[in-house]
Amino acid sequence: MSMPFTDRHIGIDQDARRLMLDALGFESLEAIMDAAVPAAIRQQTPLRTLPAPATEAEALAELRTLADHNTVRRSLIGQGYYGTITPAVVQRNVLENPSWYTAYTPYQPEISQGRLEALLNFQTMVSELAGLHTANASMLDEATAVVEGMLLARRASKSPSNTFLVDADVFAQTHAVLAGRAEALGIDLVVLPLADTAPDALPECFGAILQYPGASGRLWNPSGVIDAVHAHGGLAVVAADLLALTLVTSPGELGADIAVGTTQRFGVPMGFGGPHAGYLAVRSGLERQMPGRLVGVSKDSDGRPAYRLTLQTREQHIRRDKATSNICTAQVLLAVMAAMYGVYHGPDGLRRIAQRVAQQALLLREMLLEAGEELVHDDFFDTISVRVPGRAAQVAEAASERGILVWQQGADEVRLSVDETTTVAELHDAVAAFGHEQHGTHGWFEHGTGRIPAALQRTSEFMTHPVFHTHRSETSMMRYLKRLADRDYALDRGMIPLGSCTMKLNAATEMAAVTWPEFSALHPFAPLEDVQGSLVMISHLETWLAELTGYDAVSLQPNAGSQGELAGLLAIRGYHRSRGDEHRTVCLIPSSAHGTNAASAVLAGMRVVVIATTETGDVDLADLRAKIVEHGESLAALMITYPSTHGVYEHDVMEVTQAVHDAGGQVYIDGANLNALLGYARYGDIGGDVSHLNLHKTFCIPHGGGGPGVGPVAAKAHLAEFLPGHPLAQMDQHPPFDHVTGMVGAVEHRGAPVSAAPYGSASILPISWAYARMMGADGLRDATANAVLAANYVALRLREHYPVLYAGENGLVAHECVLDLRPLREATGVTVDDVAKRLIDYGFHAPTMSFPVAGTLMVEPTESEDLAELERFIRAMIAIRLEADAVADGRWPEGDNPLVNAPHTAESVIAGEWEHAYSRELAVYPADGDRTAKYWPPVRRVDQAYGDRNLVCACPPIEAFA
Repeated sequence: MSMPFTDRHIGIDQDARRLMLDALGFESLEAIMDAAVPAAIRQQTPLRTLPAPATEAEALAELRTLADHNTVRRSLIGQGYYGTITPAVVQRNVLENPSWYTAYTPYQPEISQGRLEALLNFQTMVSELAGLHTANASMLDEATAVVEGMLLARRASKSPSNTFLVDADVFAQTHAVLAGRAEALGIDLVVLPLADTAPDALPECFGAILQYPGASGRLWNPSGVIDAVHAHGGLAVVAADLLALTLVTSPGELGADIAVGTTQRFGVPMGFGGPHAGYLAVRSGLERQMPGRLVGVSKDSDGRPAYRLTLQTREQHIRRDKATSNICTAQVLLAVMAAMYGVYHGPDGLRRIAQRVAQQALLLREMLLEAGEELVHDDFFDTISVRVPGRAAQVAEAASERGILVWQQGADEVRLSVDETTTVAELHDAVAAFGHEQHGTHGWFEHGTGRIPAALQRTSEFMTHPVFHTHRSETSMMRYLKRLADRDYALDRGMIPLGSCTMKLNAATEMAAVTWPEFSALHPFAPLEDVQGSLVMISHLETWLAELTGYDAVSLQPNAGSQGELAGLLAIRGYHRSRGDEHRTVCLIPSSAHGTNAASAVLAGMRVVVIATTETGDVDLADLRAKIVEHGESLAALMITYPSTHGVYEHDVMEVTQAVHDAGGQVYIDGANLNALLGYARYGDIGGDVSHLNLHKTFCIPHGGGGPGVGPVAAKAHLAEFLPGHPLAQMDQHPPFDHVTGMVGAVEHRGAPVSAAPYGSASILPISWAYARMMGADGLRDATANAVLAANYVALRLREHYPVLYAGENGLVAHECVLDLRPLREATGVTVDDVAKRLIDYGFHAPTMSFPVAGTLMVEPTESEDLAELERFIRAMIAIRLEADAVADGRWPEGDNPLVNAPHTAESVIAGEWEHAYSRELAVYPADGDRTAKYWPPVRRVDQAYGDRNLVCACPPIEAFA
């Protein structure tokens, strides 16, 4: 390559850097960092574990070597993860398309209509398959969806009971996650074989979870159990296989209140555990208590249908410790893939796939019975349990030798799950593993229903909307995906300066390995010998991240930042309880904190006490000390973000952390703003005991339109054993391979799991591995300095037009700046919403609105943008200020100006008479520059209140758009 990767990643070149530094009055990057970052927290220890930066070609070659140390056998393991065929048109046009994977959560609906429509397709597909009224826009995985279903049942149930019933036939990983979460909240779990328990024998409960079909493959009618749960005043949660629901009676028709599960087998590779889009659907009456994100239909200012996030948008910021959930995002990219799998195949295609699976399972049954094997259950969809007393390990080993993986359930039972990729030859190999060579040939009826009982066969329709019946040819599907992508604004169009979100480059080389089958086709419970390459890569990341943050241990299991928060707080809880300090339950959180902090603390069984912040945005030391005195013996933890959510380096942070330690508490430092610190200071050195990081911010995993994410949790040695473990992990030791000692790591994580898979969203970890490997320690440090330079340059250039609300030492900000628009509103009547929507006309995604302070914009340009793009944004903001002044001066009416009418669609300036006080040209071409690059929003300003009052969360009829 002609340039090192660092220069490809960092957008500011040498000449631009000189210009920006001169404007700010500094000689060098080091000089500005010396002035911005308090000397007391500066990192003194050189980094040793991260190797010298690799070129792009070298990094890919090393990843290929790691991939070659994985062995991909044909998986018949099942247990919630199945082989699937990703349609090539979806892989190329969604998964590998930066128009989809570089977008952000659709908080600005006018420039997010494409992915909002895709998510509405997802919600419609899921709700109709589940037979329930409303589905949300995805969950993190099946196990956490079950937890959220339990918590929803607890909120909505009228039962005074503290008991939640758990079907003994749920997936093992689901039970493990559920048990850990229930324990922290004081919920009593009672495990029962619900299929074999008389309904009138069920104890009092506020809810129950049933697996449908069961982990053993058993398919039975749970309606009697559901009725009994209702009789106790509880809610029934059914974890259902979506593919099976094309053939079996839906949970809603059986009486379920809530359905949960995963959409993984709808075209999303297993990926060694993720990421995948979980789902949650509810009956009518529960939609306003749902967790997560929900897409609804509203209208724009011209009265046309328009999509938006509804009800729960930014719920944690509003309700904080009273939020329904700590999940502030979803698995949007994976939900889009699953939805488009449904769009491409349609209900008939999905039914044919399911029938083929069911018939192959039936064929496998006949082959096993012919061989004299004993089956555990007669009725099933895709999974068969075989009773093999004392032979389970032998059968599993024999299958592995034939390239087949099966599930060993104890010493006496083997389970085999077929999927859409299974071949007849593989069925023969599987049966041969039991010691029976097959000499005949077997076939099946393509469109049968296998061993699904007649009473459970589905008769109701699903996926009836035209979108699921239109795009059968690849040409049509390709064009549909292109139309949706063209409606959205993503990083492939321009800068997304969202504060606290770090929308940096997601380089193509970093993304390359995601679809390699050696990473994407691994089952998360594949045997240790098959996943050596992935475990070595995970070891590298754990080691690098630990050193970069100043901690001793890292878990990559949390599959979102919110889950990393929860894992860190649960580690603190486990530590206190191990010392007999069960009374330490108070968590101190600054009033400026991200809303998920408080929500996570509550879910970890803690009580939130808010501490004040000063006018400069720092933690109020006097109030902190007063709260410590008040709650000293009960103090469990302090949660802070560093740099703060106000975008400044707090000078007194070590006084803050020391005060908490002196009182026996632990310090949790939220790593959301690590992009301003990496290479210059480490959380573990400034008093942190545990932190979560956001690989989808600092380490380049793309945001995907609102997911996936990875939220590793890093901790000091005394908390390491309380980090999330997993009963099905290939190894308990961390790192799995210590490349410093050449041996297995010495730390065991024994905490409750927070994700369904042992290593979380493992298939996207090569992205962060490649970023760190190609940047090296010096490159990561340079990225931090350039991010800080860019933010301070933007603050300097806009300060005379919009006050910069907070600054740290020497008047400098960290990696983001908060622009105060409240004086603008007072002077002109122009609101922060008006400015955000007008930025669309100028070709920009708005910065973060009204966080951490209402009426402000928080701008984070990142290190990846070049000076030309920074200047384009600056010019747009200055021009908008001048437009607002024109309103104040009376040149345009307060109710009719380009700001209050923004954004302007092409139709709005072409159709009909133009009766506004400003010109059509000013409406849509307000900025100088290349007009051929114009982004045209597909809708006018969306009516937010209308969408909440008139809740519609499924695909509207085509006539609505006429």
